[in-house]
Amino acid sequence: MTEDGEDATLARPPGGTRELRLATDARGQAAAHIPPGGARADGDDPGLPRDRNQAILEAAKQVGAVLKRGGHLFALAGSVAVHAHGGSGNLQHDVDFCVRPEDAEPVAATLRDAGLTVYAPPEDWLLKATCFGQDVDLIFELAHRPVSAEMLRRARELPVESVRMPVLAPTDLLSGLVAAFSEHHCDFGAVLPIARALREKVDWEQVRRDCGDEPMPAAFFFLLERLNVI
Repeated sequence: MTEDGEDATLARPPGGTRELRLATDARGQAAAHIPPGGARADGDDPGLPRDRNQAILEAAKQVGAVLKRGGHLFALAGSVAVHAHGGSGNLQHDVDFCVRPEDAEPVAATLRDAGLTVYAPPEDWLLKATCFGQDVDLIFELAHRPVSAEMLRRARELPVESVRMPVLAPTDLLSGLVAAFSEHHCDFGAVLPIARALREKVDWEQVRRDCGDEPMPAAFFFLLERLNVI
């Protein structure tokens, strides 16, 4: 971030942003060509997804494949992680990956080398990238707690359609979502379907311990109990 508060784009390779090197299929053939940043105007390659959910999945697959090739410790999070664990296929507005704070810059460098635009938003707990026109968040702090190596090692390798990658464990997913509730952010309606979908895979006592005695998480637990979710 610049000193005057404006968003700062991370350093780019000489000569401008290179084109995204897409993952290849089993025969070694590259997927459809995407210009830098993933933007697509009408009339571009018709083989690319127009459905928003599919575009988000494609972005998750491509970024996950790049991070795997780079040997980074990471885990898929957010709505795509919920989908990978068997939850709803109605995805939210972006793709989320968790990385350790000390790995944020190396991860950003790997994505820049693959041709993605990576930049620092005003928030100091994540970096952002763009793939297939979709926002990709590189999160290194969940609910004001740094992402740890232990959390990432608890992730399970699951398929996101055709690409296998580490996916944040259900208990860690719910802990991050519930612990983030506050008097300024308490959208229970967004998290309730996730809790229902993953309830049998979550260690709810661990989630309670992670959230402590904060009032908004406590109110959410009361709602889950009254609805017989837990």
